[in-house]
Amino acid sequence: MAGHRKLNRPTDQRMAMLRGLVTSFLEHEKIETTDTRAKETRSLAEKMITLGKRGDLHARRQALAFITKEEVVTKLFAELAPKYAERNGGYTRMYKMGPRRGDAAEMVILELV
Repeated sequence: MAGHRKLNRPTDQRMAMLRGLVTSFLEHEKIETTDTRAKETRSLAEKMITLGKRGDLHARRQALAFITKEEVVTKLFAELAPKYAERNGGYTRMYKMGPRRGDAAEMVILELV
């Protein structure tokens, strides 16, 4: 389900990290992370919002299989999906913040439009 970036992790660790990032992103509607992680998170979060726009039982179960908190899925289907009902993709925005102090990784803020 994820994109093409391996992020220097085995598949199970990478998917667990991305599931956590997508869950906290949809919960708080804004996260601060590295550029490559944000690009992967953006892809998966937009797929989850598209599932929320479908709104049927199968879409809800698919979202529950990926998102780790049930209340986030409820928020996705009740609040976020109706907000983007007339929009065809492009639900997220990335702002570059500059390099991180410790290792100079490019940091971004990922937020919902």
